Amino acid sequence: MNIQIFGTAKSFDTKKAQRWFKERGIRFQMVDLREKGLSRGEYDSVCRALGGWQALADPNAKDRDALALLQWLDENQQADKLFENQQLLRQPIVRNGRQATAGYCPEVWESWK
Repeated sequence: MNIQIFGTAKSFDTKKAQRWFKERGIRFQMVDLREKGLSRGEYDSVCRALGGWQALADPNAKDRDALALLQWLDENQQADKLFENQQLLRQPIVRNGRQATAGYCPEVWESWK
């Protein structure tokens, strides 16, 4: 497995995901979204794995204005706007090759073994 965890140090769910993988002895690479963020290719890959950008948007994000803007944009513009405003992404984003999850999903990760 080639696990990547995208999140921030302050995200409680990101910390839980890291602990989940550590407890099972599964190596992972942590990518801080505040420092690096998702590349366009990574973002597109995760969107495909999740069935669209809507699964990546966090309805409880702190930036309410940017979140509201997403609702009023054209469908094509919404995915681009979410990529530009990665603080709106649900955390953690966990990738294993072409598979991905958004949020804390240990039941899915268990099936990756």
